[in-house]
Amino acid sequence: MEEDTDFRIRFNSLCFITDHVGFHGTIKSSPSDFVVIEIDEQGQLVNKASDEHVYKVHKVLPEPNNLAKKPKLDLQNVSFEERSNQEVKTSAGCSDDDQNYEPASEKADTIKDGILRGEKEHLDVFGSLLDEKTNELLNQYAGDIKEKWNSKTELIGPSPEFSLGRILDKNQRATLHSAVRQKFPFLITVGKNSEIVVKPNLECKELCHLVSEEEAFGFFKYLDARKENSKFTFKSDTDKEHRKAVHHFVNKKFGNLVETKSFPELNYGADNPNVVITVRFREKAHKHKKRSLHECPERKVIHTAFTLRKENLEMFEAVGFLAIKLGVIPSDFSYAGLKDKKAITYQAMVVRKVTPERLKNIEKELEKKRMNILNIRSVDDSLRLGQLKGNHFDIVIRNLKNQINDSTSLRERILEAIENVKNKGFVNYYGPQRFGMGRKVHTDQIGLALLKSEMVKAVKLFLTPEDSDDPVNRAKKYFLQTDDAKGTLSLMPEFKVRERALLESLHRFGMTEEGCVQAWFSFPHSMRIFYVHAYSSKIWNEAASYRLATYGSRVVEGDLVCLEEDVDDEHLPSSKVHLVTEEDESANTYAIHQVVLPVLGYNIQYPKNKVGQWYQEVLSRDGLQTCRFKIPPLKLNVPGCYRKILKHPHNLSYQLIEDADIDVKKDGSHIDEATVSLLISFDLDASCYATVCLREIMKHDF
Repeated sequence: MEEDTDFRIRFNSLCFITDHVGFHGTIKSSPSDFVVIEIDEQGQLVNKASDEHVYKVHKVLPEPNNLAKKPKLDLQNVSFEERSNQEVKTSAGCSDDDQNYEPASEKADTIKDGILRGEKEHLDVFGSLLDEKTNELLNQYAGDIKEKWNSKTELIGPSPEFSLGRILDKNQRATLHSAVRQKFPFLITVGKNSEIVVKPNLECKELCHLVSEEEAFGFFKYLDARKENSKFTFKSDTDKEHRKAVHHFVNKKFGNLVETKSFPELNYGADNPNVVITVRFREKAHKHKKRSLHECPERKVIHTAFTLRKENLEMFEAVGFLAIKLGVIPSDFSYAGLKDKKAITYQAMVVRKVTPERLKNIEKELEKKRMNILNIRSVDDSLRLGQLKGNHFDIVIRNLKNQINDSTSLRERILEAIENVKNKGFVNYYGPQRFGMGRKVHTDQIGLALLKSEMVKAVKLFLTPEDSDDPVNRAKKYFLQTDDAKGTLSLMPEFKVRERALLESLHRFGMTEEGCVQAWFSFPHSMRIFYVHAYSSKIWNEAASYRLATYGSRVVEGDLVCLEEDVDDEHLPSSKVHLVTEEDESANTYAIHQVVLPVLGYNIQYPKNKVGQWYQEVLSRDGLQTCRFKIPPLKLNVPGCYRKILKHPHNLSYQLIEDADIDVKKDGSHIDEATVSLLISFDLDASCYATVCLREIMKHDF
C-alpha cells in the first residue's frame, strides 16, 4: 500500500503542549498490546460482571411461544402465507420481533376471530359517531370506488370526495379516521378544520397492480395502525424482479416511515427458494404516538444488554455479523462509542427485539469470529452515543529507544514524559482512527460529500479501492469502472456486510442521486452520521492547531471557555460556554484548560477573534459557507458541540517489562533497550484518544 502522505502531513502538523524530549517506540504490534475497556456511567469497567449483571436462564421470561396465553392477533399484522401442515411465523399485534409459531389451522381460526372482532368494532364506531344516512352513503361511496377499480375504469377529473361532516371532539375524529381506513383500506381520510373528508387511496390502487388486492389492503391497514414493533409480510415470491418492484414501490412511497427486507421462506427447499418481503416501521418513526402506547401498554420492546469483546475486528463488521446471526438489522444495536480495530476491546451494547436466551445461544458461533459476549441481561432501553464515563487502556509499547542524539537514560526520559503529561495534559485531538488512517479515502472526505448533498460522489468514495489485489478491492475496482451494482455484489465477499448492504440498495434503486440516498439508508443512523462527524472532527483538529499556534497557552479576548469543571464535552450546553471579555483577559480570569472550540453544527457559536474568522474561511474553502448542517434526505441533523482543547489522563501507571518473560523490572536496574517494553495504563474521558495521549508522551507520530 502506498504511504498515506496526506494523512502523514495532516498529523505531523498537529501541536504539542508539553516541552519534554520524549522517546521512540512501537504500539499495536499485536491486538493484545492494545486493550480498551469502556467505563460505564457508574465508573465501572464493563468487562467486570456484578451479581445483577450475570445472565441466569431461570430468571429470563419464557419465549412468547411458551406463554400460556396467546397474544391477541390483529388482521393487519398477519402475513399472507397459506402453507398447510407447516409452522409459520406470524406478527402478533403488540408483539416484539421474537418468533412465534402456531399451526396453520389454529392461525386460520385466529384470523377469522380477528376479522369478526374488527368488523364489530368498526360497526360500533360508525354507529356511535355517524348517523344512519351518512353511514349508508359512506358504504355506497366506497362501493362505487371499488366497482370502478374492478372495472378498470379510469377516473376522469379530480378524485371524487365524500364528507362525513364535522366531528368536534379531537379523540372521536382520530377514532373515525382509523375506523374508515381499517374498514376501507382503498380509501384515505383527510381533515379540514373539524370536517373529515374521504377520498380514493390512489397509492393503494397502484399497489394492487403489483400484488393481490388482499395483500394491498392488508398493507395499508398495517400502515394506518402504526403499531410499534409490528411487521407486515407479503406473500412468498420466486420472481426477483417482481420483488424488486415491490421493494421500490414501498420505499419510494413510504421510505421515511418503513423499511423492507427480503427473507428466505421458512422450511422451504433450497433448490427452489421462495422469498418473502417483510415490512416494518423505522426506529423511532412513531415512538411517541399516544395511540401506539395506548394499544400496547402491556408489551414493551425487549432490550438485551451485553458486553462485547472483540479482537482485531472492525466494529461495524462485528455488528453486521451479530445482526445476521440474530436475524435482526444493524440499526437494532446501540452502543456508547466506537472502538479500535487492531486491539482487544470491551464495550457495552444493547440489542432490541432479542431475548437474553437467544443471545446466549450464539456464543459458540461468535468465538470463531474472535468475539465473545459477557454480562448478558435484560434492560429497559437502548444506549446512546456518549453514554459512558470514559475508557480504560492497557497498552504495551515495544522497541523502546531514545530520540536521535539523546544521550539521557531511557528510563529517565520515560519518567519525565509520563509525569509531564500527567501534570500538563495533552492536546485533545481526534485520533487517526477517526479518519481511516492508511486508506486512500478518509472518512471526513465522505462526510464532506454528504454535507454538500453529493450522494453519488459519497457512494463512490465509500467504494474506492485500495491498491492491494484482494477480492474486496477487485470488486470495488469493478464497480468504479462499470457502476454495475449487481455484478459487484457477486464479487464482494460475504463478510463485507456494509459494502454488500449498500450494493443491494444500489441494485434495487439505481445509481442515481435518489438511488444513492436510499443506499445510505441501508446503514444505521449511527453510521451515516459517523462520516459527517468525521469531517467536523478534522476541522476541529485544524482549529485547535491554529488556536495554539496563534495565541499559545494564553486565554485571550474572544475565546470560548467552559464554566463547568466536570461536564462531558459532547453534552456541553451553550449556556455553560462563556465568551472571554477584554476584562477577563486582563485579569487572567481563565486558564487554557478551560478553553473550548466548537465542533461544527447548526447550534454552536464561534470564537470572536482570529479563530472565529478562521472557521468561516475554512467553511468557504470547503464550499459550506451556506451549510446548515442538516441533511434532510438522510434524516441527519448535526447540532454541534464544544470540545476542550486540553485533557488529562487519569489513574496513570506504568511498568517496564522484559519481552521474553514479561517480568517487571525492579527500580534502578539496567534497561536493555532491545528486550524491554513499557506497559502503561490510564483512563481517559469519553471521546478522548489514547493514541493522541501517547503521541504527547512520546513526542512521536504513529
